[in-house]
Amino acid sequence: MQQLNVIGLDQHHAEQLAERLNQLLANYQVFYMNVRGFHWNIKGKEFFELHAKFEETYNDLLLKVDEIAERILTLGQRPLHAYSTYIKASEIIEVKDVHDGKACVREILDSYRVVIRLQREILEIAGDANDEGTASLMSDYIKEQEKTAWMLTSYLG
Repeated sequence: MQQLNVIGLDQHHAEQLAERLNQLLANYQVFYMNVRGFHWNIKGKEFFELHAKFEETYNDLLLKVDEIAERILTLGQRPLHAYSTYIKASEIIEVKDVHDGKACVREILDSYRVVIRLQREILEIAGDANDEGTASLMSDYIKEQEKTAWMLTSYLG
């Protein structure tokens, strides 16, 4: 007999989803700090444009960090919460001392590739688990980030 959690999902599926969401959370935390650093350290003729864009991006990433952590809690699980753990669990690596605008944008695009792939994997698992809440969240993120990736790619020429 399957054991259901408080929102009616199979406990095993909820644990599996939370594990993957924690991996996503770790990637978002490192992504966020990288973009925050780009915002602080950008130099050159594109400073004003990119400084504002990076602030918009890191604010969005921070919102997603909170939403993902709250989704993990909703599933009845515990979100990761130590930066040392994020570094170990993240595919996105810390980026240090990048000041060139195009290099920053390339790093952001690489990070979007990682989170979009992870979100697609979670979307599939959520569908199999009949977890509409997680599936909807991932679907919304993917749709938004695919457009952002296209725009950033266009920016790079």
